Amino acid sequence: MTIESTIPEQMPQRVPGFSQKFGRFVLRLMGWKLTGQLPNEPKVMVILAPHTSNWDFIVAVGVLLALNLKISFMMKKEAFFWPCKNMFMNFGAIPIDRREARDVVTQAAGWYKDHEKVWLGITPEGTRSKVHSWKTGFLRIAHAADVPIMLVGMDATKKSVIVDKVIRATGEHETQAEEIRQYMNDKFIGINPKNQ
Repeated sequence: MTIESTIPEQMPQRVPGFSQKFGRFVLRLMGWKLTGQLPNEPKVMVILAPHTSNWDFIVAVGVLLALNLKISFMMKKEAFFWPCKNMFMNFGAIPIDRREARDVVTQAAGWYKDHEKVWLGITPEGTRSKVHSWKTGFLRIAHAADVPIMLVGMDATKKSVIVDKVIRATGEHETQAEEIRQYMNDKFIGINPKNQ
């Protein structure tokens, strides 16, 4: 499957340019590939797991650039100062004010509602280290915003970033987070498996 054949019409995209070619070059250089079918949805919560190494970021950026995917991510509002503010916004950063009366879930759900096309990316472990449970924020946001969740696996044994499946938040956040964590850890082997 080629990268071009996986790009759905509804996916938020950046203006095509050199970065797309660079992303494809990085993936070829590292020997990684993208497999699976991206959903044709304008609003999606994207989770990538298992997150076990700093290399995950480099591979993921290669995939994002190769797809020309405009993905959003949350950052604390304090980081949005000149001259970094415009750069972060161009990269898809969402400013989150942790001191605001509205909680992070409400702010992120509002971000979805205020935009026509938004794919928000989260690593549910919240760290590269081994964890025994996932944070439930991604499920709470997806449930509040009523958006599908795309499970993307990092599989170092196949050197593949795998678009696995699309699910919905059930509202049973702790139970569902544990089910997804076990599913992803059973199905995919991260770059640094001892951190799974």
